[in-house]
Amino acid sequence: MSDLAVPMIDERALSKLRWRCRRGLLENDLFIDRFFARKGEQVSVVEAEGLTLLMDLADNDLLDLLLRRKEPSGEMDTAAVHHVLAELRT
Repeated sequence: MSDLAVPMIDERALSKLRWRCRRGLLENDLFIDRFFARKGEQVSVVEAEGLTLLMDLADNDLLDLLLRRKEPSGEMDTAAVHHVLAELRT
């Protein structure tokens, strides 16, 4: 992201997003928890969009992306998803 003012989601949207990001696989939760620990209350609209798309995946498909076994394709191949994946993989 650039140094320009990036719109952040509000506290209510962040709370909903955190709830939406709860997963069935511990491995996925570890990646996601680390992401939120780094970001704190500063999750951008773009990051929220990417996370929301990723949370539509089945747990095993998400884990494959997080572990770089696969890369996003089709409707998942967006700038927001790539940005969030980079953050999650860090």
